[in-house]
Amino acid sequence: MPAFAGTELTCLRGDRLVFTELDFRIEPGEALMLLGPNGSGKSSLLRMLAGLLKPFRGRLAWDDLEVRDEPDQHRRRIHYVGHLDAVKPVLSALENLAFWARLGGAADPNAHALDALTRFGVPHIAPVPGRYLSAGQKRRLNLARILAAPAPLWLLDEPTVALDRAAVRLLEGIIAEHRAAGGMVVLSTHADIALPGHRVLQLDEFSPVAHDEDEEDEEHAL
Repeated sequence: MPAFAGTELTCLRGDRLVFTELDFRIEPGEALMLLGPNGSGKSSLLRMLAGLLKPFRGRLAWDDLEVRDEPDQHRRRIHYVGHLDAVKPVLSALENLAFWARLGGAADPNAHALDALTRFGVPHIAPVPGRYLSAGQKRRLNLARILAAPAPLWLLDEPTVALDRAAVRLLEGIIAEHRAAGGMVVLSTHADIALPGHRVLQLDEFSPVAHDEDEEDEEHAL
């Protein structure tokens, strides 16, 4: 599996320069943790890596193959789990997850979805409509997407939000297994999570201005 890297990335949101001249590189088996104060662009960078936000300037590439030249191949290589839980309220947990598994190319979406729910300790929510799930159950359901269909790069925005300690331990184990198999992880978090040997990208080092909590909240809402 090739490495994934960004070079001289600049993010412009409206008329605000969020970060500039940002470089990173992640090799198979590595984990990269995004740190920085509220508003420094952690969520924006993850959305950029997922292809949901275009860099104002800079380059994203798998080795020498630029993402913009092969966007479909890039999408097949990633799982992005955003800060907000994307759960359809009228669909059951299993139906929600099977949709993502099918989109990711799983041969048997329902079976993969149920296996993923089981790994995250919530097989009992499979028939429950999304509207009745608790915040913690919705978070586990969304995180189960990373197991429902294979992808080498996981992009996780605050993955521990609404999780109890037991669920965080489950996630730590799942990430460790993914990395041991050559998978890669980029995540942002305000909570403690065990990522042995991870590297840190301090986003405020690439930011030209100070930020506050209101800007970070606006970022998540976009």
